[in-house]
Amino acid sequence: MKPTAASFIVCGVVLLALLLPLPGQGQGSSQDQQGGLPTIRNNVNLVNVFFTVNDHHGALLANLNKDEFEVLENGKPQTIKYFSAMSDLPLTLGLLVDTSSGAQGTLHAEKAAAADFLRQIITDKGSIFVASFDSSEDGATLEQGFTTNIQRMRRAVEGIIPEGRGSSGARLFDAIYVISHEMLGEQVGRKVMVILTDGEDVGSRLKLRDALEAAQKADAICYVLLLVDPQHLSNMGDMRQLAEQTGGRVIEINRPDKIGDAFRQISAELRSQYSLGYSSEDARRDGSFRKIEVQSKNGYKVQARKGYYAPAS
Repeated sequence: MKPTAASFIVCGVVLLALLLPLPGQGQGSSQDQQGGLPTIRNNVNLVNVFFTVNDHHGALLANLNKDEFEVLENGKPQTIKYFSAMSDLPLTLGLLVDTSSGAQGTLHAEKAAAADFLRQIITDKGSIFVASFDSSEDGATLEQGFTTNIQRMRRAVEGIIPEGRGSSGARLFDAIYVISHEMLGEQVGRKVMVILTDGEDVGSRLKLRDALEAAQKADAICYVLLLVDPQHLSNMGDMRQLAEQTGGRVIEINRPDKIGDAFRQISAELRSQYSLGYSSEDARRDGSFRKIEVQSKNGYKVQARKGYYAPAS
């Protein structure tokens, strides 16, 4: 049976519980310069890349060092100036929920559990916001802006699927575009958007390329939890492109009880992220898209964004 919007409450709870770092959960760091990644200044064309590494069996690898990697921009090798294996860097996380399928219950027990989880995980190391989208022309509805406040987040989680809400079809691309521009674009550091959707866009004024460009310009890593109906083909192609181009990935959910596992996978990846910084040898401020490739010298699989937009004059 296709997962319904009612199961999204469980998703939000698990997500919040897993993804924001708790104090002392870092795995240590290897920093090539003082303080790790510096603050970006307008006169420095510094490019930051967050990435994860998997061995040949798919297991996450931690505690690798800078000398095991190389980075190319438009095919040209770049000099890595900053490198860190810290997994507890501040995280800005947006939960974007497709509510177009409507509500199927109030899930009082899950809402109560949400409060308990929130008390355990909200820290000053990061912030969360919650947004929803459906077929309306607004693009997305902000249920709760950036916060670490437990009560506010609890109300936001409860409000994702109030009784009677929802309609058929959702403006998926419009929602991603709006959230990228208005919520993530001005933030710094690690930025992640987790999108719960069936991957079908209905009625958006914008296209996939517009949503992808907006996410790339915001430097947002997109994870898509793709709610799969076994009786219908899902739009895996578009969602895979969005996720892989931004450094995330698609996780298929064919049963509601699989949602917890999906969030645990995302949590493990975020806690195992590396970061590197390099000053692009192309100093032009022309706003062009430039391809990035982070390579492991040992042949390991690197999951990182595929490019960025250069600053414009």
